[in-house]
Amino acid sequence: MATVDDLREIALALPGVLEVTDGHTGTVAWRVKSGMFTGLRGPRATDLRQLDELGRSWPDGVVIGVRTAGLEEKEALLAAEPDVLFTIPHYDGYPGLLVRLDVIDRERLAELVTDSWLTRAPVRVGKEWLAEHGLE
Repeated sequence: MATVDDLREIALALPGVLEVTDGHTGTVAWRVKSGMFTGLRGPRATDLRQLDELGRSWPDGVVIGVRTAGLEEKEALLAAEPDVLFTIPHYDGYPGLLVRLDVIDRERLAELVTDSWLTRAPVRVGKEWLAEHGLE
């Protein structure tokens, strides 16, 4: 089981990352200059209503959002890890998905967060980071 502290440590270890807090909701997120790549995501009233209409519910525990490289990757991840990853109508047509921290291990969380960061990081910075970590 991963924690918000794990998420924070993983995200802030990546180059150019800032932790930000939304002034309206108090929600914490991590971003680079080009935008957010992960953050805490609680259910909104609309989410709960839409899920109820679909016969689904918001899971217990802490949930975060992550970006994916595209809709195909999103669908593949959702199919491969349905107990860990999910989506909601608000994310339809958007290359992002939701992650249950209470059922994901830290190593897998690090992979998802890093992949999400790579979608937003400057290409050169991402390539350098991958090379430094033997992942190019």
